[in-house]
Amino acid sequence: MTSPLISVVVPVYKAENCLDELYLRLKAALGAVSESFEIVLVEDCGGDTSWDVIERLASADPRVRGMQFSRNFGQHYGITAGLDICRGEWVVVMDCDLQDRPEEIPRLYAKAQEGYDIVLARRGSRRDPPIKRALSWLFYKTFSYLTDTKYDGETGNFRIMSRKVVENFRRMGEQLRFFGGLVQWIGFPTASIDVEHAERFEGKSTYTFGKLWKLASETIIAHSDKPLRLATRFGFLMAFFSFCYGTYILSHALIYGSTIPGWNSLFVSLYFIGGIIIAILGMLGVYLGKAFDESKKRPLYIVRRVTFNE
Repeated sequence: MTSPLISVVVPVYKAENCLDELYLRLKAALGAVSESFEIVLVEDCGGDTSWDVIERLASADPRVRGMQFSRNFGQHYGITAGLDICRGEWVVVMDCDLQDRPEEIPRLYAKAQEGYDIVLARRGSRRDPPIKRALSWLFYKTFSYLTDTKYDGETGNFRIMSRKVVENFRRMGEQLRFFGGLVQWIGFPTASIDVEHAERFEGKSTYTFGKLWKLASETIIAHSDKPLRLATRFGFLMAFFSFCYGTYILSHALIYGSTIPGWNSLFVSLYFIGGIIIAILGMLGVYLGKAFDESKKRPLYIVRRVTFNE
């Protein structure tokens, strides 16, 4: 089968009321570039009727290809699965809630034709609640610092990539997935354009604070060992200050013939150091646990059913 010019990969979760509108707007936007396209919808077992809608769309238009997981694996695994089965020379990744506007795809494609393998959609003005924007800003600043990279927090998953980038992404099999970070690590010429960030078509985000915290911590652990190196530096720093303070106490006793009272401060210091040691050991345990998970070599996702024949 001839490969389409453009594939659009969309992870789907609790989006039963968005999919028809998403399909219509994608078909119109992609048609302005080429009629040779496909829409890959990966349903992540949200518990609604999204899969029924995907089956209906796929039966009416063979350019729609659907996949459903056996259980909920997560957004970044949905993107991974979509990239594994897409066939386009160029691949667009976007969310299903229509905050990523399909009408921006022709602009992304046009920019890519200037010689870029990756073109990011930069959200100049995000239509998210202030607390979510603040947490997102904090995460990307922390992520950039701990991974020693310049990651643009104004960009999300919405982007277009060449087949060369997709093929290299598919070679990366680590269990902890952060799509944006993995693509940035790959490299290749990259550009960005400013796009309009729309309101959610309906409903609200399914990312709770707990889910965001889990995603942020796992992402940092997957891409950086800098927390361990910082913990080591902190340990040496504490040892240096302890040595200096011990030298001061000894000098004071030799000069004045008396020790310095301060049992309360001593106990506080012991508890503080003990807490730091336990925290560092816990951090080591987390890294060892993730290394254990990687050693299992389990599949990244399991497919229950698809709407197409391989």
